[in-house]
Amino acid sequence: MEGQFAEYKKLGEAIALHGQKFVVALVILVIGLILLKMLTRLLRRTLERFPLKPQMISTVCSIFYIILLFTVVAAALQQAGMATIVIRRILIATGLAAVGLIAIFRPLLPTLPFKVGNTVKVGDLLGKIEATTILNTRMKTFDGKTVFIPNSKILNDYVINYHFTGTRRVKVDLGIGYDQDLLKAKQVLEAVMIEDPRVKVKPRPAVYVLNMANSCIELGGRCWVDNLNYWTSRCELLEKAKLRFDQEGITIAFPQLDVHHYHGDVLPEFHGEGNDMS
Repeated sequence: MEGQFAEYKKLGEAIALHGQKFVVALVILVIGLILLKMLTRLLRRTLERFPLKPQMISTVCSIFYIILLFTVVAAALQQAGMATIVIRRILIATGLAAVGLIAIFRPLLPTLPFKVGNTVKVGDLLGKIEATTILNTRMKTFDGKTVFIPNSKILNDYVINYHFTGTRRVKVDLGIGYDQDLLKAKQVLEAVMIEDPRVKVKPRPAVYVLNMANSCIELGGRCWVDNLNYWTSRCELLEKAKLRFDQEGITIAFPQLDVHHYHGDVLPEFHGEGNDMS
């Protein structure tokens, strides 16, 4: 019993001697973490006012967060009574271990097939990537929705990255009637694409006859533009093609059906093999 009382007495003396330091160290740690988050948010908002890439902003904020975190932890440990040399050794060992783990395991970790700012399609979702974390990806759809997608779903589903290459092909598909001048329509559609300054010279724009459909001859114009200009280029090329066809007197076909009505009991005569009306 006397041994236990002696141990309790030593514990009480230690708490009385160092308890205040531990409480102050804990307060420094908690307040430091709160201020750390506030300062990081303030830095991010400040950097977003400048013409910087989102990836660069995230990198700078992460480095700033890590430096301040080490500073707060070091201040708390020093207040708790730990020697400065020991704190330095702990921080250096932790930093080297983190760098070593990243260097060893980074090549083994799966990478996302896009960057912040890319326009991608993941499954049925289409939008622009705003941010990525270890667990999920934040996407802003074109109708204003913010979607958080688990990275596991991205890695297990098909992904279309529309910004993976610098250029993208534009399709300008139109249909003309069978009674229209086919060669003239091809020349007009090709001229519309060539005259647009956003259309690349190489590969050269081209027009193809895609199909001989029931109600029209389907023409397909193909040209290449920069990814950033894709959507506006496609919409305006369609508009220009329609207006130019109207100016040139070329009629754009639409689905229609001819119905022949015969009066009386007289049926028309059909000629050809297999049409025996007797």
